[in-house]
Amino acid sequence: MTAPPDDCLARNEWLCGAYLTSRREILWDAVVQHLQLTAVSVLLALVLAVPLALAARRRRWVAGPVLGVTTILYTVPSLAMFSLLLPVYGLSASLVVAGLVLYSLTLLVRNILAGLRAVPAETRQAARGMGYGPVRLLVAVELPLALPAAMAGLRIATVSTVSLVTVGAIVGYGGLGNLIYSGMNTYFKAQVLTASVLCVVIAVAADVLLLLAQRILTPWTRRRS
Repeated sequence: MTAPPDDCLARNEWLCGAYLTSRREILWDAVVQHLQLTAVSVLLALVLAVPLALAARRRRWVAGPVLGVTTILYTVPSLAMFSLLLPVYGLSASLVVAGLVLYSLTLLVRNILAGLRAVPAETRQAARGMGYGPVRLLVAVELPLALPAAMAGLRIATVSTVSLVTVGAIVGYGGLGNLIYSGMNTYFKAQVLTASVLCVVIAVAADVLLLLAQRILTPWTRRRS
């Protein structure tokens, strides 16, 4: 019995509106999981990267080991990274988050450190002359001036994380990657294409939102340009 001419699912076409309408809940759950894994991983990486960058700036001997270790971690293939973390976290979402955090550290630490190092020495001296202590100097002067470089690293790390989340499908926590993986195994064209396009949309949307946030938080860069 042949499939009706308007049944794109039965014909297994790449572009199929019926897939979107019939799999809305599955797609929504996958998108939510993808966003959750991305957000948690990037936020945890940022929480770790800021003190590491500050320590590397304050003590020169710390910079080499911190940058070296994070760079080495970034070169480890994703499958190997998850395999190394498997004995610690097991087959769980924590395994995926831990791997993504380690990958994001390199991009975040390097950019935050570059931003802090780019703060002019005369600006620091002027702030100290006005009575700024170390904490106030950091919060009111150094971090705001380092923000453009830090945000650039955050944007790259976020887009990279959106992509790497899909690898988590090997342990069942890959967001849209789960649909891509299962779709490739069954050669379900509409599922593979739809999930892939949604990954791209999430990455582009996240990058645009972070760029807008950067422009709002750093109005002086707009005036300068």
